[in-house]
Amino acid sequence: MTMKPETGQTRTRPREVETAFLLLLVAIVVDTVVWVLDTFVISPSGLDEMRDEMGESEAIQQVAMSAGFLVFTSALFLFFVFKMRQGRKWARNALAAAGALVMFFLVNSMTTSEFHKETMADVIYDLFISVSPVVLIAGAVVLMFLPTANTYFSAAKHSE
Repeated sequence: MTMKPETGQTRTRPREVETAFLLLLVAIVVDTVVWVLDTFVISPSGLDEMRDEMGESEAIQQVAMSAGFLVFTSALFLFFVFKMRQGRKWARNALAAAGALVMFFLVNSMTTSEFHKETMADVIYDLFISVSPVVLIAGAVVLMFLPTANTYFSAAKHSE
Protein backbone atom coordinates (compact mmCIF):
# COMPACT_ATOMS: atom_id res chain seq x y z
CA MET A 1 0.00 0.00 0.00
CA THR A 2 1.26 3.48 -0.78
CA MET A 3 0.14 6.82 0.55
CA LYS A 4 -0.21 10.03 -1.42
CA PRO A 5 1.35 12.66 0.84
CA GLU A 6 -0.81 15.61 -0.21
CA THR A 7 -4.17 13.87 0.31
CA GLY A 8 -3.41 11.17 2.82
CA GLN A 9 -5.23 8.69 0.56
CA THR A 10 -3.87 5.23 0.03
CA ARG A 11 -3.84 3.11 -3.08
CA THR A 12 -3.36 -0.59 -3.04
CA ARG A 13 -0.36 -2.04 -4.79
CA PRO A 14 -1.42 -4.92 -7.03
CA ARG A 15 -0.24 -8.41 -6.20
CA GLU A 16 1.59 -8.51 -9.56
CA VAL A 17 3.73 -5.53 -8.58
CA GLU A 18 4.51 -7.02 -5.17
CA THR A 19 5.43 -10.36 -6.75
CA ALA A 20 7.62 -8.63 -9.35
CA PHE A 21 9.30 -6.72 -6.51
CA LEU A 22 10.06 -9.96 -4.66
CA LEU A 23 11.30 -11.72 -7.81
CA LEU A 24 13.68 -8.86 -8.51
CA LEU A 25 15.00 -8.91 -4.93
CA VAL A 26 15.59 -12.66 -5.21
CA ALA A 27 17.38 -12.11 -8.55
CA ILE A 28 19.78 -9.67 -6.84
CA VAL A 29 20.45 -12.15 -4.04
CA VAL A 30 20.94 -15.06 -6.46
CA ASP A 31 23.33 -13.01 -8.57
CA THR A 32 25.37 -12.09 -5.50
CA VAL A 33 25.46 -15.67 -4.20
CA VAL A 34 26.54 -16.96 -7.62
CA TRP A 35 29.32 -14.36 -7.76
CA VAL A 36 30.60 -15.40 -4.32
CA LEU A 37 30.43 -19.11 -5.19
CA ASP A 38 32.23 -18.66 -8.49
CA THR A 39 34.86 -16.33 -7.09
CA PHE A 40 35.74 -18.06 -3.82
CA VAL A 41 34.09 -21.45 -3.37
CA ILE A 42 33.54 -23.66 -6.40
CA SER A 43 36.74 -25.21 -7.62
CA PRO A 44 38.50 -24.03 -9.64
CA SER A 45 37.43 -20.70 -8.23
CA GLY A 46 37.75 -17.50 -10.18
CA LEU A 47 40.28 -16.24 -7.68
CA ASP A 48 42.43 -19.36 -8.10
CA GLU A 49 42.35 -19.04 -11.88
CA MET A 50 43.27 -15.35 -11.71
CA ARG A 51 46.13 -16.08 -9.30
CA ASP A 52 47.54 -18.59 -11.78
CA GLU A 53 47.39 -16.12 -14.65
CA MET A 54 48.06 -12.73 -13.01
CA GLY A 55 49.70 -13.34 -9.71
CA GLU A 56 48.41 -12.75 -6.19
CA SER A 57 48.21 -8.95 -6.01
CA GLU A 58 46.67 -8.45 -9.46
CA ALA A 59 44.14 -11.22 -8.81
CA ILE A 60 43.06 -9.60 -5.55
CA GLN A 61 42.84 -6.24 -7.30
CA GLN A 62 40.68 -7.79 -10.03
CA VAL A 63 38.37 -9.41 -7.46
CA ALA A 64 38.05 -6.09 -5.64
CA MET A 65 37.11 -4.32 -8.88
CA SER A 66 34.62 -7.05 -9.69
CA ALA A 67 33.10 -6.82 -6.21
CA GLY A 68 32.86 -3.05 -6.53
CA PHE A 69 31.08 -3.37 -9.86
CA LEU A 70 28.71 -5.95 -8.38
CA VAL A 71 27.88 -3.67 -5.45
CA PHE A 72 27.36 -0.67 -7.73
CA THR A 73 25.13 -2.47 -10.23
CA SER A 74 23.16 -4.25 -7.49
CA ALA A 75 22.57 -0.95 -5.68
CA LEU A 76 21.44 0.73 -8.89
CA PHE A 77 19.16 -2.20 -9.70
CA LEU A 78 17.79 -2.10 -6.15
CA PHE A 79 17.08 1.63 -6.51
CA PHE A 80 15.04 0.92 -9.66
CA VAL A 81 13.24 -1.97 -7.95
CA PHE A 82 12.08 0.20 -5.05
CA LYS A 83 11.05 3.04 -7.37
CA MET A 84 9.10 0.55 -9.50
CA ARG A 85 7.34 -0.68 -6.38
CA GLN A 86 6.32 2.92 -5.66
CA GLY A 87 4.64 3.07 -9.05
CA ARG A 88 7.28 4.92 -11.06
CA LYS A 89 6.76 4.04 -14.71
CA TRP A 90 10.29 5.16 -15.66
CA ALA A 91 11.75 2.66 -13.17
CA ARG A 92 9.58 -0.12 -14.59
CA ASN A 93 10.82 0.75 -18.08
CA ALA A 94 14.44 0.83 -16.90
CA LEU A 95 14.02 -2.61 -15.31
CA ALA A 96 12.45 -3.94 -18.51
CA ALA A 97 15.38 -2.57 -20.54
CA ALA A 98 17.86 -4.10 -18.08
CA GLY A 99 16.00 -7.40 -18.32
CA ALA A 100 16.25 -7.32 -22.12
CA LEU A 101 19.98 -6.60 -21.86
CA VAL A 102 20.50 -9.48 -19.42
CA MET A 103 18.55 -11.78 -21.76
CA PHE A 104 20.74 -10.66 -24.66
CA PHE A 105 23.90 -11.46 -22.66
CA LEU A 106 22.55 -14.90 -21.79
CA VAL A 107 21.70 -15.73 -25.40
CA ASN A 108 25.08 -14.41 -26.52
CA SER A 109 26.96 -16.52 -23.98
CA MET A 110 25.00 -19.62 -25.01
CA THR A 111 26.02 -19.14 -28.63
CA THR A 112 29.69 -18.90 -27.74
CA SER A 113 31.91 -21.68 -26.44
CA GLU A 114 31.12 -20.78 -22.83
CA PHE A 115 28.68 -23.67 -22.43
CA HIS A 116 30.85 -26.33 -24.08
CA LYS A 117 32.02 -28.02 -20.89
CA GLU A 118 33.55 -31.40 -20.34
CA THR A 119 30.98 -32.89 -17.97
CA MET A 120 27.21 -32.75 -17.87
CA ALA A 121 27.37 -31.50 -14.26
CA ASP A 122 29.40 -28.48 -15.42
CA VAL A 123 26.87 -27.75 -18.16
CA ILE A 124 23.93 -28.02 -15.74
CA TYR A 125 25.65 -25.81 -13.17
CA ASP A 126 26.53 -23.18 -15.79
CA LEU A 127 22.99 -23.18 -17.13
CA PHE A 128 21.56 -22.88 -13.63
CA ILE A 129 23.74 -19.96 -12.61
CA SER A 130 23.22 -18.21 -15.92
CA VAL A 131 19.52 -18.84 -16.38
CA SER A 132 18.07 -18.54 -12.86
CA PRO A 133 18.55 -14.76 -12.45
CA VAL A 134 17.32 -14.20 -16.01
CA VAL A 135 14.17 -16.26 -15.40
CA LEU A 136 13.45 -14.30 -12.22
CA ILE A 137 13.92 -10.97 -14.00
CA ALA A 138 11.86 -12.07 -17.01
CA GLY A 139 9.03 -13.20 -14.74
CA ALA A 140 9.09 -9.86 -12.96
CA VAL A 141 9.04 -7.93 -16.24
CA VAL A 142 6.02 -9.91 -17.46
CA LEU A 143 4.20 -9.24 -14.18
CA MET A 144 5.01 -5.50 -14.33
CA PHE A 145 3.26 -5.21 -17.70
CA LEU A 146 0.06 -7.12 -16.92
CA PRO A 147 -3.14 -5.04 -17.13
CA THR A 148 -3.54 -4.68 -13.35
CA ALA A 149 0.03 -3.46 -13.02
CA ASN A 150 -0.42 -1.10 -15.99
CA THR A 151 -3.36 0.47 -14.20
CA TYR A 152 -1.25 0.90 -11.06
CA PHE A 153 1.56 2.61 -12.96
CA SER A 154 -0.90 4.83 -14.86
CA ALA A 155 -2.63 5.85 -11.61
CA ALA A 156 0.74 6.57 -10.00
CA LYS A 157 1.59 9.02 -12.79
CA HIS A 158 -1.66 10.93 -12.34
CA SER A 159 -1.37 11.11 -8.56
CA GLU A 160 2.14 12.63 -8.56
